Amino acid sequence: MSHPHPELTLPPPLAAGALRVVALGGLGEVGRNMSVLEYDGRLLVVDCGVLFPEDSQPGVDLILPDFDYIHDRLAEVEAIILTHGHEDHIGAVPYLLRLRPDIPVVGSQLTLAFVEAKLKEHRITPFTFAVKEGQRERFGAFDCEFVAVNHSIPDALAVAIRTPAGTVLNTGDFKMDQLPLDGRITDLRAFARLGEEGVDLFMVDSTNAEVPGFVAGEREIGPVLDRVFSESARRIVVASFASHVHRVQQVLDAAVLHERKVAFVGRSMVRNMAIAAELGYLRVPEGVLVDQKEAGTLPDDEVVLMCTGSQGEPMAALSRIANNDHKIKVGPGDTIILASSLIPGNENAVFRVINGLTRLGARVVHSGNAKVHVSGHASAGELVYVYNVLRPRNVMPIHGEVRHLVANGALAVLTGVPPEGVMLAEDGVVVDLVDGRAAIVGAVPCGYVYVDGSSVGGVTEAELKDRRILGEEGFVSIFAVVSSTDGSVLAGPQIHARGVAEEDKVFHEVLPELTSALEAAVASGTMDPHQLQQVVRRVVGRWVASRLGRRPMIIPVIVEA
Repeated sequence: MSHPHPELTLPPPLAAGALRVVALGGLGEVGRNMSVLEYDGRLLVVDCGVLFPEDSQPGVDLILPDFDYIHDRLAEVEAIILTHGHEDHIGAVPYLLRLRPDIPVVGSQLTLAFVEAKLKEHRITPFTFAVKEGQRERFGAFDCEFVAVNHSIPDALAVAIRTPAGTVLNTGDFKMDQLPLDGRITDLRAFARLGEEGVDLFMVDSTNAEVPGFVAGEREIGPVLDRVFSESARRIVVASFASHVHRVQQVLDAAVLHERKVAFVGRSMVRNMAIAAELGYLRVPEGVLVDQKEAGTLPDDEVVLMCTGSQGEPMAALSRIANNDHKIKVGPGDTIILASSLIPGNENAVFRVINGLTRLGARVVHSGNAKVHVSGHASAGELVYVYNVLRPRNVMPIHGEVRHLVANGALAVLTGVPPEGVMLAEDGVVVDLVDGRAAIVGAVPCGYVYVDGSSVGGVTEAELKDRRILGEEGFVSIFAVVSSTDGSVLAGPQIHARGVAEEDKVFHEVLPELTSALEAAVASGTMDPHQLQQVVRRVVGRWVASRLGRRPMIIPVIVEA
């Protein structure tokens, strides 16, 4: 199997008649999904999502794909094709359209409705093109056929992209629930037909490639919710993704059975469910839905609150409830249901929320102690099944951490794909398809782009390192005034520490050494304030490391007088 290597160089110019595929996100991580296909000087983008930050990225709101690869070629982009409406596939669309607002955005009805609502908040009016399963459309050199797939959101699509260089099939996120709530199954007949025609590169969801067997059906969740509802004496709070229409439907149905009212909590949940209901994807029984204000006037045993925050997002409703920092208060007798699985990397945040809710006295039901969620991604058994149906010539595992990609590649080999035909690529690795054969030919720069408030790309890795140091080690500031004529120390040095366990007086020990170092530097001819600041930083840093065993941020300030 082909592996990416750090020594990969920039790829050569694309050969005539060849197809190039570059993933700008989603390979080596769960999120930030975005792939760029190139043929004959034209580009096609498939998905454009965000990644949510981890604890090691303080202050970051979102992480975007790196658009630098296509920044100077935006005029060559034929369209953005969106496989479904989850944030990790559509969340970065507004940031790409800021660069060129008229790129056609292609997707199913529900997907486009979610995107349009998001773009409205960014004051962007997009050019959208709605498609559905079975439809075939041409975007420049790319002949695209859309195939129904089952996922944890309605209206998900795979896309088969035909070019003179070969056919690429991108599954998006999918599973093979044979009895889905909406009756819309993954179209294996279409997959088989494409397999007969010939799939030259199969880009396939890898998230559950390590999990044996088949994913359980969504219908298995209903009886579990019914039991949990029947056991709950007071309020019920259900946390889910703001786009998980199927799970919300099951909560609404359970609420009707147990004569409870449902209120949506959180702007994204309210917005998305209103869209889903308006388009007919969510069936809202008459009289069951109330607003949050009205829910607050009802008896506790007649209320279900449906909110966001199942992944421990710090500003989401559930996290704030767990921190007792929300107008919704929970306590003994309340039941909290986390109706989602853990996204890799979010474990600590989710467990922190569970502990916070438990400390408040609530009963917390989650996928670890009850079947209140099933995955939206195909497990190993389903992937093998699809490989055998398709018989692809080459495979490029997508959507997953490295371990998921490797496991998926191994499954492909077991089903007969030659090892050299499995492209184990990571973000930025370039795969070319020539005469039906795929190969890794290089890599392009592809980093994280951080969104911090209104700043996009302004936060660097160096600044994140500074934030981590400030959060973990604190900082020490040193102030001194030196003479502009002879360099003598006129005032200070004074030392103040923040976020350090020791009191300021501990630092009095280093003051004589620091004064001597400044005087020695001046005596040797060093008068520049910046150079004197470096002297202070070295002396204090060395002393703090040896005396206190810490490495805080050191901020020297030298003023000339």
